[in-house]
This record gives sequence, structure tokens and C-alpha cells, in this order.
Amino acid sequence: MTTTHRPPAPPADTARTPDPPPEDPFVNSDAAATGAALYAVTDPASGELVRTFPTATDLEVESALARAAAAGRAWGRETSVDQRAALLHRVADLHEERADGLARIITREMGKPHDEAVGEVQFSAAIYRYYADNAADFLADEPIPVLEGEGTALVRRAPYGVLLGIMPWNYPAYQVARFAAPNLAAGNTILLKHAPQCPGSAAALEDVFADAGLPRGAYTNLNATDDQVTAIIEDPRLAGVSLTGSERAGAAVAATAGRNLKKVVLELGGSDAFLLLSTDDLDPVVDQAVAARLENTGQACNAAKRFIVAGDLYEPFVQRFTAALLAAADGIAPLSSEAAAERLDAQVRAAVDQGARLVTGGERRGAHFPPAVLTGVTPDNDAYHQELFGPVATVFRVDSEDEAVALANDTPYGLGSYVFTTSAEQAERVADRLDVGMVFVNGVLVEGVELPFGGVKRSGFGRELGRHGMDEFVNKKLIRTVR
Repeated sequence: MTTTHRPPAPPADTARTPDPPPEDPFVNSDAAATGAALYAVTDPASGELVRTFPTATDLEVESALARAAAAGRAWGRETSVDQRAALLHRVADLHEERADGLARIITREMGKPHDEAVGEVQFSAAIYRYYADNAADFLADEPIPVLEGEGTALVRRAPYGVLLGIMPWNYPAYQVARFAAPNLAAGNTILLKHAPQCPGSAAALEDVFADAGLPRGAYTNLNATDDQVTAIIEDPRLAGVSLTGSERAGAAVAATAGRNLKKVVLELGGSDAFLLLSTDDLDPVVDQAVAARLENTGQACNAAKRFIVAGDLYEPFVQRFTAALLAAADGIAPLSSEAAAERLDAQVRAAVDQGARLVTGGERRGAHFPPAVLTGVTPDNDAYHQELFGPVATVFRVDSEDEAVALANDTPYGLGSYVFTTSAEQAERVADRLDVGMVFVNGVLVEGVELPFGGVKRSGFGRELGRHGMDEFVNKKLIRTVR
């Protein structure tokens, strides 16, 4: 990542003395005494209810929305880009300083191994630094050559207003960074509604923003109910909403936003295809296929889920891929919850009942789901059209490039795809024909802070990260001057 010198410090009235790092919110909690709650942490590894968190009251929601609207006037209009960038650098610093503690919270909430959780927090820090370093360039005035008449024209990017972010559980820190970093840099203010199983992460991240010196109201966490979310979207003070989550949640949010003429960005599910068309060395490709399927225990929207293999490579690939995937069973982390494992189990059982062949590494135990491979899945099988969110891969055989592309596109989703081939011409040709928002050629796990992320079809619309992520929630105002 390119580094530049740090911008000047913000004005004294926008900063406050940082508090000590937050204590682990799971220490000394009495979960049994608190009873059932919407926002609750259940350790996926043990099934133990660890702690519950209070749901926001309607008064708290109203107060948060009022503060965000009031803060926006000063944050977006009176604070310079350099001043906002300085605060984002401090947010990045605190992510790095608190990486171990934030990672422990992530592991407790959704089961991610500690080292992977630390990596997630560090990547989140890189996102904040990227936008801090590049915000001035991304928000710079854009001159437009005038075709008729005299004078000048330009597009000036201005803050959009108060934004609501609705975030999922699978990447508790990274998903927040993708949404918050560009929008805070642009001068928008944030209301953040995190997943009900991640209230500890949500609270710890709110502490990070406060301790970095952001003014009160610039970033507020809300443990809101669905009804409260609807009310927030309907409120005239809200300018836009971004959701990462399920199709059902995305459709509900988009419907409410549409009725109220609010801008929406949606990053929803995916059933990304991994196309193996040719190779000079199968083993490294198998290694990458396993990595692409087991990232985050298979719980990534853009993980490779459907493996489409050329006929001459199909048998050796299935043999080696299945062996390598099942060999990972001993060290695999639990899924995010027992309910998630039960849903995946039901999908796999239904697929087998409808004619698919299953090779598995064992039986489900609570939230622990063994890696598995499905073959023989046909278009009349429900699994053909579903997203399998966990360490289960579906493998298909094809006999031509056209068949591979047709199969890859035969899905309601359109997030990403992976193409492995020895032919640069074929890679370019196939990438152009895939109906997705992202194509990765001869590589997996190569996303970056500078690369736009998003999909088409039922995978949603809009983009996050990179320059494109900065442009979603800004007012691209035309200023035409005649002289």
C-alpha cells in the first residue's frame, strides 16, 4: 500500500483524549441471569450462552439519529478532508493496537480461528489507511470540458448525509471497515446496525471510533430491532443505506428504501464458480481450490462453491480435491452457530435425497460441520440453485468452454468467479462472458483494498472498496460557470 505523510491533526474541539483499550466484554458476564435477548453471544465451539446485550429503545434510536444528523453538518461541511483522514489514520492505528482483543471477541462470537481473526482486523486497518491516504484524490474536483459556450464545468463530490449500515456476522470487523472507511472519509455520518450475534464486536468498534477522536454522532452503534431499522430508513434525516447479508434481508431493506426514495447498496449472497479449463500442474490448482472453498470455514459470500472442471481433468481433480478437502477436517473451525450448521446439513441431506453423491469427512457435531464434496448435482436438484454456506463443495464435469460458461452463469447469483487456464486468450474470453461482478484469473484470495467488490443479479448492486467504493454515497454535484 502506498504511504503518504499524515495530514494535520483535527481541530481540538473534535478530538478527545483516548480511553484505555476496552476490556473484554465477555469477562464477568452472567449470561444465565440475563435471559433471552435479540442481541446475544453464543460461543459456537461450545454452544454456551456467553452474554446478552440490551436492545436499543426507541428513544435511543431517535437520539442517535438526531446526533448523526447534527454531527453531519460539522463533520461533512466544516471538517476538511485532511482532518477526516487524520482521524481515519488513528482508527487504523487502534485496530492494529487492539488486534488481539478484537480478534478474541470475533472468535467468541462466530468461531473464526484467532489467527484468522487477527488477520481480519489488520486488513480492516489497511482499509482505513487506504481511504485516509487517498480520500483527497478521490474527492478532488473533476473538470469537464465544455462542448458549447464559454466558461467551465466541474463535478464536486459532497457528503451524502446520514447513512445506515447493516452488517453481517461472517467478517465482524472487515465488513464494517468496507462501509465506514470511505463514507466517513467523504464526510457522511454513520449509524451501524451489526448482526445480533456480534454485539461485542459492535461495541468494541464503536469504542475505537470514539477513542480515535471522531466527534459524537459521526459513528454510532445501534442494537436495533427490524422495526426500528424500518423506521430509520423511513426517516427523512436518513440519506442512504448499505446492507451486506441475505437475499431476504436485502429485498426487505431495498423495498423500504425504494418506497422512501433512498439510495441503497446491497452485497448479498454468492455461489461463485471455480472454472478449471486447463493446467500444466494440477496439485497447485487443487491447493488453491481447497483454499477458496475453506476460507472462513466456507462462510464467505465470494468463496468458490461450484467447481466446474474440464472433462480430461475431472477425475483426477475430484480425487485429489476430495482427499485434500477431507484431510482438513481435523483442524476446521465450527460454523458461526449450531443453527447455521443445521441449515447446511438440511441442504446437503436434501441434495442427496434428490440424487447427488456425497463424500464427507464425518458427521455434524453441534456447530462443527465436516468438509464434504457433492457430485452428480443436476439442474432439478435444489442444491444446483442454492448457496451452500459452509465447507461443502459441488463439483461438475464439462466438455467444452461453452458448456463451462453456461453452467457458471446458470445461477441466480452473480458475485464472483475464478478461472484457471494456461491460455491467456481463453482467460480473457471467458472472463468477459461471465455474468458476475468480479473475475479472478489463476488466483484466489487476492482481493485488495484498492479493488472494487460487488456483484450483479441476486448478489446485489453497488460497489465497495477501491475508488468505486468512495463514489457510492457522495453527491456528485455539477458546477457550471459561464463567463
